[in-house]
Amino acid sequence: MKEFEAGVSVADLCRTHRVGDASIYNWKARFGGMDVSEARRLKALEDEDTRLKRLLADAMLDNAALKDLMGKNVWSAPSVQGFTTSPTTIPVA
Repeated sequence: MKEFEAGVSVADLCRTHRVGDASIYNWKARFGGMDVSEARRLKALEDEDTRLKRLLADAMLDNAALKDLMGKNVWSAPSVQGFTTSPTTIPVA
């Protein structure tokens, strides 16, 4: 970004860094006016945010699975009531 602020054209930056001009403008919008340490801190915070969101999503999936499992009435299953579910015990008419 220092090169951009120094007056180097976007076309030259794109050629030098082998990126598209949209990338240069996106970087400028995202990191414009920041020091390197601030940009690194922002990146670290974004990485931590992504990790925490992933952990939350995993916990929510586990919670939903447990609720689904607890919502089923496992005591009404035929095998628990003394009946077997084997097809060989069903009388044929």
